[in-house]
Amino acid sequence: MENDILTTTEPNTLIVTGGAGFIGSAAVRYLLSSTDTRVINLDNLTYAGNLESLASVADHPNYVFEQVDICDKGEVSRVFKQYRPDAVLHLAAESHVDRSIDGPSAFIQTNIVGVYNLLDTARDYWSNLEGNEKERFRFQHVSTDEVYGSLGKTGLFREDDPYKPNSPYSASKASSDHLVRAWRETYGLPTLITNCSNNYGPYQFPEKLIPLVILNALEGKPLPVYGRGDQVRDWLYVDDHVRALWEVLTRGEPGQTYNIGGHNEKTNLDVVKTLCAALDRRVPSRHPGISRYEELITHVKDRPGHDKRYAIDADKIQQALGWVPEETFETGMEKTVRWYLENGEWCRRVQDGSYQRERLGLTG
Repeated sequence: MENDILTTTEPNTLIVTGGAGFIGSAAVRYLLSSTDTRVINLDNLTYAGNLESLASVADHPNYVFEQVDICDKGEVSRVFKQYRPDAVLHLAAESHVDRSIDGPSAFIQTNIVGVYNLLDTARDYWSNLEGNEKERFRFQHVSTDEVYGSLGKTGLFREDDPYKPNSPYSASKASSDHLVRAWRETYGLPTLITNCSNNYGPYQFPEKLIPLVILNALEGKPLPVYGRGDQVRDWLYVDDHVRALWEVLTRGEPGQTYNIGGHNEKTNLDVVKTLCAALDRRVPSRHPGISRYEELITHVKDRPGHDKRYAIDADKIQQALGWVPEETFETGMEKTVRWYLENGEWCRRVQDGSYQRERLGLTG
């Protein structure tokens, strides 16, 4: 498919589910600053959803917030009827592997039942549209590379690889991917699926590796590294990801899956050491007995069923839609560290008492 013959379909009104979360809020900020689309942010404001991440766009004339749980089908239907969207960008999900080990039920409800509710509501809504409105409607489902399981030392995940999820989280996302595909094949709903690698950047909830390491280091706390830290991940800067999502939504081919990767394979230990070095340069340690933050690294018991390596083959989205990441691992990490150093108050406020950077996911 050649770039110059692609049709661009920008929605007038777009429902973004999970728009107060990490990737969702980045998407909302991008959409309101770079497009003319009216954004309906549908979020239940669970522990990882925070409207402070959207303070800069809260008064934007094209922005509407609806506090709705996607498991509440009646409320989801109301939102569709009230705002009449041209598209859905579905990001709402329970997303932390460790939490899925401790309590898989919430992941089944949100990531499977919630997706069913959205799909069935969207199908009913779409089937009653006519003409151009029906032709241009899109349902885009945002998923993860973890559905493919674990790679060996070589190879890359491709869109046609078989699914082999190994955690309750990845199993729930694999299930939702299959539901989206089934609604396309059975009912004709114009769906798109994206599977992305590990995201990082500003406004990420502190249970994830990068903000956890930054905040623990600044407080002189241990920097936990699972096992030997030799698990390999592909790291994708969140702003690059949301640009890719917009390209897929507006120019992707319904029924297709697009893998989105950052071309940045690093071991978890390398990531932690990179963060420590960046902090050494910017805010040298003043903690007693600690001259370099790397001295805080503490190897802990590995996560049950921890996948060894993820890596994305992003050739399809590059060839079909012309998307490539703009940030390297080094530039993205520098931006991320700088943001957390400058936004300590945000970090303090989003940790509301339910999570204080303790170890999760030890069940089993």
